[in-house]
Amino acid sequence: MDVALVPPLMVSTGFLPTGSLLQSLIHTCNEVCSMEKLPVLQARNISTMIRRIKLLTSLFEEIQESNGPLPPSSILCLTELFSVIRRAKFLIQDCKDGSFLWGLMQTEFVSNQFYVLVKELGRALDILPLSLLKVTADIREQIELLHRQAKRAELFIDLKELERREELLVLMGSNSEKNKGFIDSVKVKDILCSIGLRNTMDYEEETLKLEAEAHKQAGSGGLIVVSNINNLTSLVSYCKSIIFIDDEFEKPSKEDLKVQSTPSNRYYDHSSSSQSLIPNVPDEFRCPISLDLMKDPVIVASGHTYDRNSIAQWINSGHQTCPKSGQKLIHMALIPNYALKSLMQQWCEENNVPQVQSSPSSSSDLERSNSKRDLYEHAVDHISVVKAAVDAVKLTAEFLVGKLATGSPDIQKQAAYELRLLAKTGMDNRRIIAEAGAIPFLVILLRSHEPRIQENAVTALLNLSIYNNNKILIMAAGAIDSIVNVLESGNTMEARENAAAAIFSLSMIDDCKVTIGKRPRAIPALVGLLKEGTPAGKKDAAIALFNLAVYNANKVSVVFAGAVPLLIELLMDDKAGITDDALAVLALLLGCSEGLEEIGKSRILVPILIDLLRFGSPKGKENSITLLLGLCKDGGEEVARRLLMNPRGIPSLQGLAADGSLKARRKADALLRLLNRCCFQSQNQIG
Repeated sequence: MDVALVPPLMVSTGFLPTGSLLQSLIHTCNEVCSMEKLPVLQARNISTMIRRIKLLTSLFEEIQESNGPLPPSSILCLTELFSVIRRAKFLIQDCKDGSFLWGLMQTEFVSNQFYVLVKELGRALDILPLSLLKVTADIREQIELLHRQAKRAELFIDLKELERREELLVLMGSNSEKNKGFIDSVKVKDILCSIGLRNTMDYEEETLKLEAEAHKQAGSGGLIVVSNINNLTSLVSYCKSIIFIDDEFEKPSKEDLKVQSTPSNRYYDHSSSSQSLIPNVPDEFRCPISLDLMKDPVIVASGHTYDRNSIAQWINSGHQTCPKSGQKLIHMALIPNYALKSLMQQWCEENNVPQVQSSPSSSSDLERSNSKRDLYEHAVDHISVVKAAVDAVKLTAEFLVGKLATGSPDIQKQAAYELRLLAKTGMDNRRIIAEAGAIPFLVILLRSHEPRIQENAVTALLNLSIYNNNKILIMAAGAIDSIVNVLESGNTMEARENAAAAIFSLSMIDDCKVTIGKRPRAIPALVGLLKEGTPAGKKDAAIALFNLAVYNANKVSVVFAGAVPLLIELLMDDKAGITDDALAVLALLLGCSEGLEEIGKSRILVPILIDLLRFGSPKGKENSITLLLGLCKDGGEEVARRLLMNPRGIPSLQGLAADGSLKARRKADALLRLLNRCCFQSQNQIG
């Protein structure tokens, strides 16, 4: 097998006509998807590639059926996809038709070829204008999901193949003239059987393939490569003689022929699943998203069942609908389907299908091998530790969510507290807790009259909302009204303050700013906390108001809720420690006429701002000069006169114009010019 001879298809010489291009794409995809008797080696890489190409086939067929003109960027994308798919076809064909032993020796190189193709697939999809193509919503979502998966894909090297290769190298060392006859025939048979060599016919075919590979490499691979291939040929020939003589298998027996014809041996069917070794897996046991035999079936709000990992990835990518029905999910909880899981286990036992379970630590497997490859051992150990930690968080989250759903108030309080702590650190923890279905149950607990339950629930939601995808899930669960209730009249001040912080976190998303602003009690409740809260609570309320006021329609609501006088008071409250936050909100409120009018009514604001020009923080100085400039522009002579009459006014502005930040210097210069014009006009009127 010489995968290095799979060159990229040159597309720079021009494009095929659209019809011919689509027809070629569909034909090549069908050739790949219809391949039979695929090898055991590179099983996961091959099956994943075929599944991706199947999804692309549906896209190409829909584009062809639409029979409309295509934008130029789509033609470029389709041309690049044609190149990638053709090379994938050649690569899979090489894995299928080439020497299994040589493929095993080059497992990293071949795996990297698949990885390169997946990354090129992702780059090609970068320029696919899906919004301009006449395809169904289902196809669009599938291709978007495929695109994201391709962008996130990582190099996969089968550690079992690495282990077999190391064992094979040890056996090759045993097959020297000195040690010949002392080889462990049982071990040899097991290793070669594991890569698909099961009877004399397989051994003879492998010998021919190795000889062909040696001939191919003679001109380019070098003497060492050819020597290694010849050693493999020698090993196969020697093992064939000792294994089938010792076991009296000089000819394939009926039993051996029966084994050979079984898809789960040398070849197996990748056409629908990378995991199923038997092609006739019942449809109800396959995940509708991945088409694989489900590991952990769960039910979503629409009543449909999916594999937990697949549907969790779907939801975490921002979707709020059932992939199968398109129905909007009223909550994001994933309920284990124990009945179906029991039926699947029974079916697996009856059909001798290995039940899919978490694989044991790969590092322990490698410890049993004689490998000297410290790099791989270190990588595998790291993966094993991370996986163990993730599995532990997953089990803990699922256990705690179960307690939230069915426990007594005391148990719910404890479970909410533990989820609160678990969500405090690590984005992975926040994602896993949401996937376990915690958010809908935490939202329900916001209505609890038990102070600690309510406090723990709102704080857990605050911590979960730090993960961006969870913001969407929290809003979709209808949490905002309950959070506003806690903010307005929570059982404890800490609950109210954490509700304000949760609103700040959720309002980082623009759509959430609109949704929260439309709640008539949300902004007044924040202003209430601005008045009544602790220093930390006032800060939470101020930054939440700032985030909401970024959306223009919310500015008026903030003004009408009475925020301006409170914010000006807080400028003088050193204990509150939120001077900069209050200034930032006031500067934003200048952007609406109601805010400008309300701020202009204050008789104490100008002296405060002048002092802040001298003693404030760099950000405070910028917002102070912004307020003064805005008031002088739109407040006219009255504000300018007050500024000129203050003995510290002009020196403060001149100092800022000389030593402030670039933005502050520019605004200070503008304000000084404006004041000069006011003075000039006043002198002319007197004259």
